[in-house]
Formats: sequence, C-alpha cells, structure tokens
Amino acid sequence: MSGISTLHAATSETADNNASLPSGLLDRVRHYRLERVRRQLRKSRVPAIVLYDPVNIRYATDTSNMQIWTGRNPTRYVMVFADGPVIGFEFHNCEHVWDNVPVEAELRSAVCWNYFNAGPEAAANARQWAREIADLLRQHAPSEQHIAVDRLDPEGLHALREEGINVIDGQAIMEIARTIKSDDERVVMQAAIDVCERGIQRMYDVLQPGMTEQELWAHLHFENIRLGGEWIETRLLASGSRTNPWMQECSPRVMHKGELIAFDTDLVGPFGYCADISRTWTVGHVRPTDDQRRLYAAAYEQLHTNMALIQPGMTFNEFAERSWTMPDKFFKNRYSCLAHGIGMVDEYPSISYFQDHGYDGTFEAGMTLCIESYIGDEGGNEGVKLEQQVHLTEHGCTPLSTFPFETGWL
Repeated sequence: MSGISTLHAATSETADNNASLPSGLLDRVRHYRLERVRRQLRKSRVPAIVLYDPVNIRYATDTSNMQIWTGRNPTRYVMVFADGPVIGFEFHNCEHVWDNVPVEAELRSAVCWNYFNAGPEAAANARQWAREIADLLRQHAPSEQHIAVDRLDPEGLHALREEGINVIDGQAIMEIARTIKSDDERVVMQAAIDVCERGIQRMYDVLQPGMTEQELWAHLHFENIRLGGEWIETRLLASGSRTNPWMQECSPRVMHKGELIAFDTDLVGPFGYCADISRTWTVGHVRPTDDQRRLYAAAYEQLHTNMALIQPGMTFNEFAERSWTMPDKFFKNRYSCLAHGIGMVDEYPSISYFQDHGYDGTFEAGMTLCIESYIGDEGGNEGVKLEQQVHLTEHGCTPLSTFPFETGWL
C-alpha cells in the first residue's frame, strides 16, 4: 500500500498556516455579509431582526464570544435594522470582543433573563428586555410593530407581545441570507478547509491498530486549535462494527487492524467557517477486503454521480429524483440527506432523498454545498461514509476539499 501512503503524504504539503488573509479581504467579507442580512430583511419587509444564535451573530457582525456556551445560555444578542443601526448587547464586561471589528455598532449591556442568570426574576427581566427592544424599534422604525427573531424562549415572546410587538421567525431570513457566498467569502472558507485537511492528514499518518477512536479524533482537534480554528460540532468517528449504522460518535473502543474507520469532520476552523469532510480508511492502511471494497465503490459512485448532476437552476426535487439510485439493501441505512448547504456551519438547503418527500427549492450559482454518501448493508457489519465540500458555479460543482479518496480500492 506504499502508493496510497505517497498519495496522502503529498496532501500535507499543500496546506499552509492560514492565520492571515490578504489585506482588506476580511473587511470586504464582513461588509458583504451584513448587507446580505439587510437585503433579506428588506425583501421580507421586516424592519429589524434580533439575533441570538452565535453563528448568526458571527455572520452579521464577525464578533464571537464563547460560542458554545452562549449557544446554550442566551446572554448576548444583536439587533440589526434593515435601514438603521447595528446594536450589540454584550455579556458582562465583554464589550472588548468588538475591538478591531470595523462594524459600526452601538454597544449596550445584555439583559439576561434565562433562569441560570435571572432565577425567579426571569419574567421581570424578560419584560425589561422587551421594553428595550420595543423602544429601539419605535425609535428607528416608528411605523412598524413587528420584528424578526432567530431564537426566542417563550417568556421573551410573551413579553414582546405585551409590548404590542408581533414576532416573526427570523431563521429563514438568516438561512437565505447566508446561502450565496462571495468570492472573498470562499477564500476565508478555504482557509478553514486547509486547516481541516491538515488535521485529516495528521489522523491518516498516526492511525494504527491499538489506538482508540477518541485518541485518533483528538488529532483533528489538535491541528484545528493549533492553526487558529475554533470548535467541532460533532464527534462522528467510528470503527469496525460501529460504522454500521452511521451516526455513532467516537468512543474508547480500541481499533483493530484491517477494519474500517470512518469520520465526518464538522469542523469550525479559522475565521468561523466550517469544513465538513468525510473519508473512510482501513485501520493500519492495509488492503481492504472485497466486501469493504464493494461498500466503498458504491459510496464513491453515489457521491460523484450526484456531484456531477447538480447545476444552477435545477430544483431540489429534480435533483433528488434524478440522483444515484440506491440499491434496496442500502436504503434503510441511508444518510439523512443527499446534500446540504455549508458556510459557518451546516446551512440551508438540506436536500432529502426523493422517497422522503423533502422541501423544494432551486440551486443557485454561488452556493457552497456538501454532497453526502453513507453506504452500509441493512444488518451489515461495516459501512462507508464519504462527503465532499463543493462550490456551485455556472458550470456545476467544483470541489473545495482536495483530500484524496481511496481510488486504489475501486
């Protein structure tokens, strides 16, 4: 298998430390993203949106503060007006996270009304929060009585209604805003992918029998953090019989020579962008069995058939209907979608198998997508997970992730 080792070793030379970007590029990305939000607000005829999701806040303002913690604890939020200011409500003594971010914003202290922070005063704090939001809406959009929010607990919804403010679900507004990537934005995304592929290469190099799944997974985290990345959304790495069915997170299981090991990175790298890549290997990089090759060949065919099929202007349902026909023996264990959008994390759209009757929409040039495949026999011992991150151009899908597949197995 020395040929495969050489092929993979070459990949590590292509990824440089992406701690910096060309001058002015990140500022252009910030401006583009904020204008995408405002344009979508105008299109939706909504005067303003309150953002709690830390990924949406990052998209609109490029500020970040303890994203995983604030994702569970709603302690910072941002109000963006379609034709007006950006107002940041920051967690206790954290206004400094806005330093060096060239987004013109008024900064205020957040009013925290989740039970952890407010305890029995949660309802009173929610009313205080709602009064402030309502006052800002009357100040900057005096003829309006509705606002979008991307995430809101029931106490806050009730408090805004008491202020005479109607609440619109802001998730669709933000998902659509994030759909189309600028050329500059893809440069930033590529920085995250390059870091991720360094982590994958490290995993490939150290993989040997006797390691635990968790030990191997730690190498991806190490490279991500070392090179300026941020966090990883899941722990999807499995080996041997744990590869079938899929969606089993890494464990203390010791990996054995010759069995399959598969993973899905879900990595949020430098500048907050996601690299979502899946590969499958054998432990020890030994020759696969005929059955392992059969599974891999089917996954490779599904992935590349579907990747070649997508074109701008094609509807999601048309793609699903025309996509690679999965044999019945694999269908029960199929992946949850054929493809999905990708940006700072998984994004709209999520495209279902035709049989699953998913929602419709249209592919557009400028989208970045992940094409998915999982192949495992119903009741089988092992399975193969593959995923490729791509940019949809006027001419079809262009791969963004370049880490090689095991083409020698085909």
